Amino acid sequence: MGQFYRKLLYLTLLIGSIFGSLGIYWHAYAQTPNYLHTDGSRILDSSSNQVILTGINWFGLETESYAPHGLWARNLESILDQIVELGFNTIRLPYSNQLFDPASIPNGINYDLNPDLEGLNGLEIMDTIIAEAGERGLKVILDRHRPDSHSQSELWYTSQYSEERWINDWVMLAERYSWDDTVIGMDLHNEPHGRATWGSGDPATDWSLAAERAGNAILEVNPNVLIIVQGVQEFEGDWYWWGGNLLGANEYPVHLNVPGRLVYSTHVYGPGVYPQPWFAEPDFPENMPEIWDSHWGYLQKGNIAPVIVGEFGGRSVGDDREGIWQRALVSYLRENNVSYVYWTLNPNSGDTGGILLDDWQSVDPNKRELLSGYQFPLIGIEQIGTEPASRIASATPPISGTLRVLYRNANPAENTLDSKPELILVNAGSTPVPLDAVELYYWFSDEDDLAYTFHCDWAEIGCANISGEFNILPGGFRYLRLHFQTGLEPLLPGEDTGEIKIRFNRTDWTEFQQADDYSFSPSGEYQEWERVTIAMNGQVIWGSEPGSTQLGPLAATITPSSVTPVNTVPALTATPQGTTTEKLSPDPIQASSTATPPTIDPKSPTRPAWKMWEVTALAVFAAFAIGCLAAVFWLRRRNH
Repeated sequence: MGQFYRKLLYLTLLIGSIFGSLGIYWHAYAQTPNYLHTDGSRILDSSSNQVILTGINWFGLETESYAPHGLWARNLESILDQIVELGFNTIRLPYSNQLFDPASIPNGINYDLNPDLEGLNGLEIMDTIIAEAGERGLKVILDRHRPDSHSQSELWYTSQYSEERWINDWVMLAERYSWDDTVIGMDLHNEPHGRATWGSGDPATDWSLAAERAGNAILEVNPNVLIIVQGVQEFEGDWYWWGGNLLGANEYPVHLNVPGRLVYSTHVYGPGVYPQPWFAEPDFPENMPEIWDSHWGYLQKGNIAPVIVGEFGGRSVGDDREGIWQRALVSYLRENNVSYVYWTLNPNSGDTGGILLDDWQSVDPNKRELLSGYQFPLIGIEQIGTEPASRIASATPPISGTLRVLYRNANPAENTLDSKPELILVNAGSTPVPLDAVELYYWFSDEDDLAYTFHCDWAEIGCANISGEFNILPGGFRYLRLHFQTGLEPLLPGEDTGEIKIRFNRTDWTEFQQADDYSFSPSGEYQEWERVTIAMNGQVIWGSEPGSTQLGPLAATITPSSVTPVNTVPALTATPQGTTTEKLSPDPIQASSTATPPTIDPKSPTRPAWKMWEVTALAVFAAFAIGCLAAVFWLRRRNH
């Protein structure tokens, strides 16, 4: 009988080992890390798909709260759910070195709303945020915002927090999250300014050399993380924003021991933060691209290194100078595939406000509309099975929702001589799209059944590359069909076509009513508009159509009623010019506020029904328990 139990024990342990090994293998297979790296000015994932970081700052850990702000009013998970819902793919999480001191006790948290955070220190709260963000597909950039919790510092060290402490804390974080591809970047020090220099060679003030020391120490323990290096305020007499001036990076680049890990970062603000002289120039905002190019954009445009705008924002996105500046910057970022992290989620940022309003729940609709025009999907979530960005896309249509149309109307009159829709085609997916396979459909009606003429007034990609024709479906629905000419570069993930300004009119120039057209909206601001349909190869992939008609089955029966040649207009160009002078930038943080608890819970994103690590743990535990049980029975039998 003893022989039987001995064999049973061996068999059980063997089975447990097999299941444990398989579980570990399945877990590793299912959780293959998706680390990021750089190639020229592009950021790529582990499959060489280009990614663009379009994120939001969420501050608080760097303050005397030692916790992200808003947790007095909201549940942590609901805030992260809302960040996903708002379309961001990255969170920049500021912290201070003082956060890690034993005396730094988190406060300002409603533990009735956040019971899981009770009793945690600041570092453990950071752990929780990163874990919850990772479950939702969000990525995290850690930002050493301050040495202590009180204010910004010019240099990366102070009398209380030395350079050694600064580097040691970074190494600790790098080791702590080395296994987790949620943490994609480490922003070494926020907004060097004042005495901070670039390329001076002075170890006490040369920020570029200090960034090399810290960056290489991090990469020794975590070679997979991006090292994010901000600029300074002044370089060779040229004054700019705190942390924003990267003029010196051309002559004195940062050298890291691991290639493909360096990302430069700039901070850029508008007249609501400080009245820089270029905001008062007569050619504002046309002068801004040259200023951006000279201070940091040249790195991106010259394929030298990626640049991320780690902070920008403002209270207004309207028709005042602040709003004009914000819209101009977003257009510049979109045109040049520049990553950004918007300042900020928090409504209690004194200079800029946030995308959330004072109740920590409602969303500023104008800011949301501005940023939604340039957002990249969750990194890795839509990358599965796609071609690398470096390859030319095939004619296979992307999945539904990959392409989107932004629409506004330059002529909102109910009755008019000509209709003036303005469109932007956005690639919100993860696969390059061949433009010559794409068609846009603008739906309208005409009771008089007259012929129409199409015009392209201006397009960023050139009116010569766009043609239009009018068609009527058997049900009587009319539409203007826009085509893109062959030979255009594919529309890469995160890119858009830029503005396409078109108009159409009756050939006899008589007045017609447009207010009842299916695709018409009087909106003067760009917005996603599903009533302008997108099709590829005759099949609708985004948007809606009048009635229940589908383009695909009816493609063969469409008969043009009028086709007119495109009127080509040269693309408008501007001659930007500007100067740079001294700037004193206040820190765009800090005012505390209180808010009432939320009354609604934002929609939670779809999540996996089960987690592989839980299955693995259960299998290993079950095998271990069976083995222990068998051993107990065998020993008892032997003793008897």
